[in-house]
Amino acid sequence: MSTHHILDGLFRLGRGRTRRASSYDVTGRNADYWRIEAGETRVLAEIDGPGKITHLWMTQSGAEVYRDVLIRIYWDGEKDPSVLVPLGDFFGLGHCIVNSYQSLLFSASTARNNQFGAGCALNCYAPMPFNRSARIELVNEGQKAYGQYFYVDHELVDRPWEEVGYFHAQFRRENPFGGWAHEIRVNTPEANIVNLERLAWQNNYLILEARGRGHYLGCNLSVTNFQGTWWGEGDDMIWVDGYHWPPDLHGTGSEDYLNQAWGMQPNAFLRNGSSIHESATQGYQTSYVHHLENPVRFQKDVRVTIEHGHGNHLCNEMSSVAYWYQAEPHVPFGIAPVEKRKPVHRKNNGEWINPKSGQTRPKPVRVNAEMKAMKRQWAKKQK
Repeated sequence: MSTHHILDGLFRLGRGRTRRASSYDVTGRNADYWRIEAGETRVLAEIDGPGKITHLWMTQSGAEVYRDVLIRIYWDGEKDPSVLVPLGDFFGLGHCIVNSYQSLLFSASTARNNQFGAGCALNCYAPMPFNRSARIELVNEGQKAYGQYFYVDHELVDRPWEEVGYFHAQFRRENPFGGWAHEIRVNTPEANIVNLERLAWQNNYLILEARGRGHYLGCNLSVTNFQGTWWGEGDDMIWVDGYHWPPDLHGTGSEDYLNQAWGMQPNAFLRNGSSIHESATQGYQTSYVHHLENPVRFQKDVRVTIEHGHGNHLCNEMSSVAYWYQAEPHVPFGIAPVEKRKPVHRKNNGEWINPKSGQTRPKPVRVNAEMKAMKRQWAKKQK
């Protein structure tokens, strides 16, 4: 029986050499931040390996910076980044909203909970090994300069890592999700359609699609709840190494996949919870689940999906960040342009402001005969 404990590393002496890159004022004065201009890319750290990123800390100023600014991380001189995520979403905060919360991999702390664009401390403790090099960049795709404070804590080691998985993170967004019947309320007979096989594979919200060898570590999922009722009720469906039915992992509901039940409660735990809860924000939610003890391992590919409402009938705004480790090289991925990442705001009267210029190109759900019949049935009941 193994006696290894999660805290054993605290007393085991190693040969790693601890280093830090930071925004400290090299003149010895107290301007300990970098000014990053609109349109500018700044390299926060460029490190020769082998080594491991052990901790990232950042805090910044600017109302839209959490979606305007991208964090990009490259391993071992690769051409395409392995991490490409808006700054706030990477650290588990969607919608440009800040809040204090704690998980084992990420935490945030602010004096202005549940506000747009306020100052916030952001931390990431996910270990990120590399063999030849690591490069961490911030890209300001916004219209204004802003101030960035940061630490990049890391260790250098004597020997290359063997059988190493490299850390990856990808942002996705659908604004709005292309549901087939947003007018139908959740948990009504009309929403209870059959969603199986290729229909589910094609229609579900896509969190991650990756090829290679690795393991999926979890995600955060953000929802702007246009409809105003329960946005969940969607089963998670995860396919490993190709399509088959049923999928390798099939869940029972959105809150169940996020390891809660009967809706999402306003709490944040080490492995799951909500960093932003709609009860405090009038309709904005960000929840997370991290598969620390139960990662989803794949040898060829993985496809991580979740229904948005049972059978994908809802049309709320959906965004997500998937986290995973895999052997390089990875399949390159992009990100929506900055105008398509902006949060959806709301008027004082509750009306959502969602101009076409900020919407993504919807991937409409493939509508079948049962869906059409349920739409007609719902419309008839409303008369």
